[in-house]
Amino acid sequence: MAKGEFHKMHGLGNDFVIIDARACPMEMPPARARAIADRKIGIGCDQLILLLTSKVADVAMRIFNADGSEVEACGNASRCVVALLKRDLKIETKGGIISGQLSGNDVTVSMGEAKFDWQDIPLAFAMDSGALPLAWEELESPMTVNMGNPHAVFFVHDTDAVDLAGLGPIIEHDAAFPERVNVNVASVDGNEIRLNVWERGAGLTGACGTGACATAVAAIRQGKASSPVIVHQSGGSLTIAWAPGQPVIMTGSATYVFNGQADWDDFG
Repeated sequence: MAKGEFHKMHGLGNDFVIIDARACPMEMPPARARAIADRKIGIGCDQLILLLTSKVADVAMRIFNADGSEVEACGNASRCVVALLKRDLKIETKGGIISGQLSGNDVTVSMGEAKFDWQDIPLAFAMDSGALPLAWEELESPMTVNMGNPHAVFFVHDTDAVDLAGLGPIIEHDAAFPERVNVNVASVDGNEIRLNVWERGAGLTGACGTGACATAVAAIRQGKASSPVIVHQSGGSLTIAWAPGQPVIMTGSATYVFNGQADWDDFG
């Protein structure tokens, strides 16, 4: 597959290049994903999404961060895929099968169940995943949640006072997290949450769907909020509903920006 179409979309500013490779499969080595995602010499995106055929769902979705690493789940991308294909879908991801439904101008996605055991995060060794006995400057004792990918959630008084650009990469690469970790810094006011996220492999983004899910679940589990929760990020807001033992339900927008043609061989 030398030439093909791509779609540029975003979910609350978390932007994607989506390539539908179901008819013409293509290889996506890390170097090619990095080149496509590059905002100066490529198309530019936080994540590259490759759609493939699936034997167990309507479509399979592979997700590559801007650094070329492949990850298991992306809530904002899931909403964009449902909006792009314009129908309710079951989507196969490396983090499991999720389902998405068109909901007026928004998309509602069932993200599967949150996981809390230290092996499921995963952590490097057994410790209390509800309050890790660890600290990085003013960020301490995070709750860890797996939403198809690993998250550490820190509750603070003022999210914007935290130097997440400085601390995010340090926490992401800490040896406690063998698969790295997404870093969520949040403050709670009633059933509304203000959230900033450092995404592993992508850095600071306008929004993170799985981060919003993980943070809402952590707030509900710790009694800081009750379902449904509205999570505000710099790119916009998501509504997250969750009850213990049930899937996490996320509702929010998905925006189509433009489409284009590219010669994929130009990207390595």
